[in-house]
Amino acid sequence: MSSTLTTLYEDAQLLVVDKPTGMLVHRGWGDDDVALVDLVRARTAGRAAHPVQRLDRGASGAVVFARDSESARLLSVAQANGELDKRYLALVRGQPPDAATIDHAIPNKPDGPRVDSVTVVRRVATVACEPRAVSLVEVAPLTGRLHQIRRHLKHLGHPLLGDANYGRGDLNREVARRYGLTRLALHAHAFSLVNPVTGARVEGVAAVPDDLTSPMREMGLLA
Repeated sequence: MSSTLTTLYEDAQLLVVDKPTGMLVHRGWGDDDVALVDLVRARTAGRAAHPVQRLDRGASGAVVFARDSESARLLSVAQANGELDKRYLALVRGQPPDAATIDHAIPNKPDGPRVDSVTVVRRVATVACEPRAVSLVEVAPLTGRLHQIRRHLKHLGHPLLGDANYGRGDLNREVARRYGLTRLALHAHAFSLVNPVTGARVEGVAAVPDDLTSPMREMGLLA
């Protein structure tokens, strides 16, 4: 796993970086030697780094950090109000509807009470590959719950490929064998938010990495 940090956006209050798959965001979420927050703190000469949103170890893409506690507080409020927009690309089993809004309460922490959770899904493409059809979808979580996208796609009946917790192990193994997909098929590819101090609109895109584009090409989703 590379320890090189790719910066997608930076100003005095914000830092948005591109997390590689397999890396934890925060050291407290596991016992890895290096977490994304360590690389961010090294990048900012040891200054505070507050991840604003979760991103699972197996996922990749844009992660927003606040560079001070007040910006972190304001961004948390913005996220709770649905004002921090992130779009994800995902590969899922089968052919979901062209568009769907999943309004399904889920826990926000392990063994916690269920809370309101909403995710919007748009189908981009479907291919009839073996052993099952696979679809590329764009996903926009309107709330920020634990494993929200993964849980909601399972609730929709079209779980993420490569998802050991909410998907099907036999299908994941076959997809890995046929197409080389050995990761969670989820990538945070676009972000849009307002700097809480300056009011400037911040937008950007994280390129889809090779460990996801290569399997997509083998499946026929990319030329």
